Amino acid sequence: MIVLDASAGAQIVFGSREGDALREFMLEGEKSIAPDLVRSELANVFWKYHQAGILERKDAQVRLSEAISLIDEIHPSDDLVVEAFNEAVRLNHSAYDMLYLVLARRTGSTLFTLDKELQEACLETGVDCVTSTRL
Repeated sequence: MIVLDASAGAQIVFGSREGDALREFMLEGEKSIAPDLVRSELANVFWKYHQAGILERKDAQVRLSEAISLIDEIHPSDDLVVEAFNEAVRLNHSAYDMLYLVLARRTGSTLFTLDKELQEACLETGVDCVTSTRL
Protein backbone atom coordinates (compact mmCIF):
# COMPACT_ATOMS: atom_id res chain seq x y z
CA MET A 1 0.00 0.00 0.00
CA ILE A 2 1.20 3.52 -0.73
CA VAL A 3 0.46 6.97 0.63
CA LEU A 4 0.42 9.41 -2.26
CA ASP A 5 1.11 13.08 -1.58
CA ALA A 6 0.14 15.96 -3.85
CA SER A 7 3.62 16.46 -5.31
CA ALA A 8 3.78 12.83 -6.40
CA GLY A 9 0.21 12.70 -7.68
CA ALA A 10 0.62 15.84 -9.77
CA GLN A 11 3.84 14.64 -11.38
CA ILE A 12 2.40 11.20 -12.13
CA VAL A 13 -0.47 12.89 -13.98
CA PHE A 14 1.94 15.22 -15.82
CA GLY A 15 4.06 12.27 -16.89
CA SER A 16 7.28 13.94 -15.77
CA ARG A 17 10.43 11.84 -15.45
CA GLU A 18 9.92 11.63 -11.68
CA GLY A 19 6.21 10.95 -12.07
CA ASP A 20 6.83 8.14 -14.54
CA ALA A 21 9.42 6.65 -12.19
CA LEU A 22 6.93 6.76 -9.30
CA ARG A 23 4.28 5.10 -11.46
CA GLU A 24 6.74 2.28 -12.19
CA PHE A 25 7.22 1.75 -8.45
CA MET A 26 3.47 1.21 -8.07
CA LEU A 27 2.55 -2.46 -8.16
CA GLU A 28 -0.42 -3.45 -10.30
CA GLY A 29 -3.49 -3.39 -8.09
CA GLU A 30 -1.62 -1.74 -5.22
CA LYS A 31 -3.92 0.37 -3.08
CA SER A 32 -3.12 4.07 -2.71
CA ILE A 33 -4.33 6.18 0.19
CA ALA A 34 -3.98 9.79 1.34
CA PRO A 35 -5.25 12.16 4.02
CA ASP A 36 -8.25 14.27 2.98
CA LEU A 37 -5.95 17.29 2.71
CA VAL A 38 -4.60 15.88 -0.57
CA ARG A 39 -7.62 17.08 -2.57
CA SER A 40 -7.09 20.70 -1.49
CA GLU A 41 -3.37 20.49 -2.11
CA LEU A 42 -3.89 19.04 -5.58
CA ALA A 43 -6.44 21.74 -6.40
CA ASN A 44 -3.86 24.34 -5.39
CA VAL A 45 -1.13 22.72 -7.51
CA PHE A 46 -3.27 22.79 -10.65
CA TRP A 47 -4.54 26.30 -9.88
CA LYS A 48 -0.88 27.45 -9.78
CA TYR A 49 -0.21 25.80 -13.15
CA HIS A 50 -3.25 27.58 -14.57
CA GLN A 51 -2.25 30.94 -13.05
CA ALA A 52 1.25 30.56 -14.48
CA GLY A 53 -0.20 30.01 -17.96
CA ILE A 54 1.07 26.44 -18.13
CA LEU A 55 -2.39 24.86 -18.31
CA GLU A 56 -5.69 26.08 -19.66
CA ARG A 57 -8.49 26.01 -17.11
CA LYS A 58 -10.20 22.95 -18.61
CA ASP A 59 -6.93 21.01 -18.83
CA ALA A 60 -6.12 21.90 -15.21
CA GLN A 61 -9.54 20.62 -14.12
CA VAL A 62 -9.09 17.38 -16.06
CA ARG A 63 -5.65 16.79 -14.58
CA LEU A 64 -6.94 17.58 -11.10
CA SER A 65 -9.61 14.90 -11.53
CA GLU A 66 -7.02 12.45 -12.86
CA ALA A 67 -4.73 13.08 -9.89
CA ILE A 68 -7.54 12.62 -7.38
CA SER A 69 -8.58 9.40 -9.12
CA LEU A 70 -5.13 7.93 -8.41
CA ILE A 71 -6.16 7.70 -4.74
CA ASP A 72 -8.24 4.68 -3.79
CA GLU A 73 -9.02 5.69 -0.22
CA ILE A 74 -9.14 9.04 1.57
CA HIS A 75 -8.47 9.12 5.31
CA PRO A 76 -9.90 11.86 7.53
CA SER A 77 -7.29 14.25 8.90
CA ASP A 78 -9.19 14.39 12.19
CA ASP A 79 -7.75 10.98 13.06
CA LEU A 80 -4.18 12.09 12.25
CA VAL A 81 -3.93 15.73 13.25
CA VAL A 82 -2.74 15.47 16.88
CA GLU A 83 0.03 13.03 16.03
CA ALA A 84 0.92 15.09 12.94
CA PHE A 85 1.15 18.23 15.08
CA ASN A 86 3.45 16.50 17.57
CA GLU A 87 5.70 15.27 14.76
CA ALA A 88 5.72 18.74 13.19
CA VAL A 89 6.95 20.21 16.47
CA ARG A 90 9.51 17.45 17.02
CA LEU A 91 10.89 17.52 13.47
CA ASN A 92 10.39 21.25 12.80
CA HIS A 93 8.42 20.45 9.66
CA SER A 94 4.96 21.50 8.44
CA ALA A 95 1.97 19.81 10.02
CA TYR A 96 0.48 19.47 6.52
CA ASP A 97 3.30 17.16 5.44
CA MET A 98 3.26 15.28 8.72
CA LEU A 99 -0.30 14.11 7.94
CA TYR A 100 1.16 12.05 5.09
CA LEU A 101 4.05 10.75 7.21
CA VAL A 102 1.76 9.75 10.09
CA LEU A 103 -0.68 8.01 7.74
CA ALA A 104 2.18 6.05 6.15
CA ARG A 105 3.56 5.06 9.54
CA ARG A 106 0.18 3.99 10.94
CA THR A 107 -0.70 1.88 7.92
CA GLY A 108 2.78 0.49 7.23
CA SER A 109 2.64 2.07 3.78
CA THR A 110 5.35 3.51 1.57
CA LEU A 111 5.11 7.28 1.15
CA PHE A 112 5.39 8.56 -2.42
CA THR A 113 6.54 12.18 -2.38
CA LEU A 114 8.88 14.40 -4.36
CA ASP A 115 9.29 16.79 -1.41
CA LYS A 116 12.92 16.37 -0.36
CA GLU A 117 12.34 17.69 3.16
CA LEU A 118 9.48 15.24 3.67
CA GLN A 119 11.70 12.45 2.33
CA GLU A 120 14.31 13.43 4.94
CA ALA A 121 11.66 13.39 7.69
CA CYS A 122 10.70 9.87 6.62
CA LEU A 123 14.31 8.73 6.76
CA GLU A 124 14.68 10.30 10.21
CA THR A 125 11.56 8.57 11.56
CA GLY A 126 11.98 5.21 9.85
CA VAL A 127 8.93 5.62 7.61
CA ASP A 128 9.32 3.88 4.27
CA CYS A 129 9.54 6.43 1.47
CA VAL A 130 10.49 6.46 -2.18
CA THR A 131 13.35 8.96 -2.25
CA SER A 132 14.69 10.90 -5.20
CA THR A 133 17.80 8.73 -5.21
CA ARG A 134 15.61 5.66 -5.81
CA LEU A 135 13.92 7.24 -8.84
